[in-house]
Amino acid sequence: MGPSDIELNLLRKTELWIEGVHLENASLEEIARVIAEALELEKEEVLVVDVREEHLVLDILRSVVRASQIMGKASEILSRLAAIPGVFVSERTTIHSEGALGWVVLDPEESKRTIEKSALMIAEIRQKVAKRAIVFSTGTEVATGMITDTNFPLIEARLKERGYSVKYGGILPDEMTTIAYRLERAVDEGYGLIITTGGVGAEDKDCTVEALLRVDPQAQTPYILKFEVGTGRHVKDGVRIGMGKAGLSRLVALPGPTREVSIAIERLLEALDNGWDEGQTAEHIASGLRGRWKDHGHRSQTPTDRTG
Repeated sequence: MGPSDIELNLLRKTELWIEGVHLENASLEEIARVIAEALELEKEEVLVVDVREEHLVLDILRSVVRASQIMGKASEILSRLAAIPGVFVSERTTIHSEGALGWVVLDPEESKRTIEKSALMIAEIRQKVAKRAIVFSTGTEVATGMITDTNFPLIEARLKERGYSVKYGGILPDEMTTIAYRLERAVDEGYGLIITTGGVGAEDKDCTVEALLRVDPQAQTPYILKFEVGTGRHVKDGVRIGMGKAGLSRLVALPGPTREVSIAIERLLEALDNGWDEGQTAEHIASGLRGRWKDHGHRSQTPTDRTG
């Protein structure tokens, strides 16, 4: 991604103000259209929301734009406006915005310096976030001390060997809304790698994958084992792992047994080293876990012992 391809979140400051412009029977639709063209937007993404004497306010109906779409575009916008019948601009006509859209008034050289500086800052932030990890355990059996959670020490050791800083996020209850909330909070706190262990089985209490899908509806959730619904305690048709993305964060839902976690973490690290996307990573992890199940024969229950 080049500097001019940096994506800017407008953070709800999507209004573009044009002051010192005079209108006489001008077409507001045409005004919106030419500004959309100048900003490389669809015509439906620009709307004139306020017209007063020598005053126009437009709303950009998009939350994220590329830097190249807006930087230094003030002169082009004014030139396009001046070509519309009934629109009169002068040396007093100005453009401004309270947010990132204010980049339209930067001159080309200033735009270039600002973009290059921003690109460096973003790269540094991405690098720092990518190496921050948080690990959650799930399940009542862990919370009540029925079983020992040996997953975190294993994951922590392997990640630290790769230069990650690792935090233990605590034990999450078997409750979908709570898990989803904690995952979203971890994203907001700037963890680039968010891992959960447990809660991916086929019982009614297992809801980690469903919580992940609330955070990222496009998350990849391949099966590692299939069941017939209604047999034993199974209310779902199989065991899945999950791999999703939210902002700069990657979210991974792994099984609970430590032997499976040991396989999964090695495959996850391999995928991260190779820069694979969520689909490739999820399938790489799942294929390794399917191999473990195949080696040990099909089981009718999902094991819950974290010590594996």
